Amino acid sequence: MAKGYWIVGLKVIDANKYGAYRTANAEAFRKYGARFLARGGLFENPLGEAWPLNTIIEFPTFEAAKACFDSPEYKHALDVRGDAIDTDLVIVEGYDGPQP
Repeated sequence: MAKGYWIVGLKVIDANKYGAYRTANAEAFRKYGARFLARGGLFENPLGEAWPLNTIIEFPTFEAAKACFDSPEYKHALDVRGDAIDTDLVIVEGYDGPQP
């Protein structure tokens, strides 16, 4: 079964509220088996536009990635976050097919 991923680009507007959001979202991430693969580290942007911070979160399945976003625990984290960040979030299914 293919894994699921959140691909997130963000810009922090309010650091205090963003910190509270990071604390609050941990409950949902633990519940749905999330694992950070990238979390705001160094990056290069050879093509297109980029966000100041970029995150990739892996979930055991695509369904778990979607369920996490729709969960009451994550809805609470979004309420805590408020307008602390500008963001784009894409939930994508991993690829288990042949490789080059």
